[in-house]
Amino acid sequence: MISIIKQRKIWLTFSSLMFVISLILFASFGLKLGIDFTGGSLLELEFYTQEQPTNQQINDALAPLGIDNMTIQSVGEKGIAIRSKDIDEATHQKILTTLQEKFKITGEAKTPDGTPLQYEAKAFEEKKFDSIGPSIGQELKKKAIWAIVIAVIAIIAYIAWAFRKVSKPVSSWKYGVVAVISLLHDIVITVGFFALLGKFYGLEINAPFIAALLTIFGYSNNDTIVVFDRTRENLIRHMGQDFEKIVDISLNEVIVRSINTSLTVLLALFSLLLFGGSTIRDFVLALIFGVIIGTYSSIFVASPLLVVWQRLQNKISK
Repeated sequence: MISIIKQRKIWLTFSSLMFVISLILFASFGLKLGIDFTGGSLLELEFYTQEQPTNQQINDALAPLGIDNMTIQSVGEKGIAIRSKDIDEATHQKILTTLQEKFKITGEAKTPDGTPLQYEAKAFEEKKFDSIGPSIGQELKKKAIWAIVIAVIAIIAYIAWAFRKVSKPVSSWKYGVVAVISLLHDIVITVGFFALLGKFYGLEINAPFIAALLTIFGYSNNDTIVVFDRTRENLIRHMGQDFEKIVDISLNEVIVRSINTSLTVLLALFSLLLFGGSTIRDFVLALIFGVIIGTYSSIFVASPLLVVWQRLQNKISK
């Protein structure tokens, strides 16, 4: 049997270190917010030309249109992303027309009877166009915060109710608080990771990232509840035994199940990351990191914290 609880100082120290580093990264770099929160327009194109135009060539071609705050980034081998202030449909069409005229594919072919034939072909395919006003971006920020707050309150209430019949040696509401602390650990570390990616790789945070965070909430919380539920069963089954020993037994009974479940999920997520395309890349990447850190916390953070709280409670009551 693996003695996870006896080594709790190692796990909690490691988690605390990751937590603090993530807070420092977030405070230092912040999150690179996308147009969903700041407002603006995003146009993604995939070029058919043999050589993709450089960012500078595209910028020079669009300069006469006078678009404010325009930035151009490469996406994959043949794609580009053009970000700017919020633009209307007329300007959107002007951008497409200008780029088509500048980078159109021309050549010469012959008809079946040998007559020379000049032709023009599309230079690119429009993959995505989103335009969001600043007021909508601010509204999305507020809704995202409220969604997270409501999720946290609901989790504490549900776990306190589910564990209401197990009040010794740890009160039922403490299971809920520990689960939320574990979730906070997962979210902060995930946010710190994306702050790092935003700083050095330009990864932007949009609405799908919030959806990913809420999904991580659900997945990590489910994993933690499975562990706690086994602890609850063993507290009834082994009434009178040492609490730490019961928690250790419970962890050993579910650790293989938790890891195998997470590996199955990760296999599917890695497939989506590799073959799902750029539109869902950030969402999937957040899920992958969140599932890994959530599986770790449900085993090596939540239950050890519960034991530490119970030991402190015993010391205070003596």
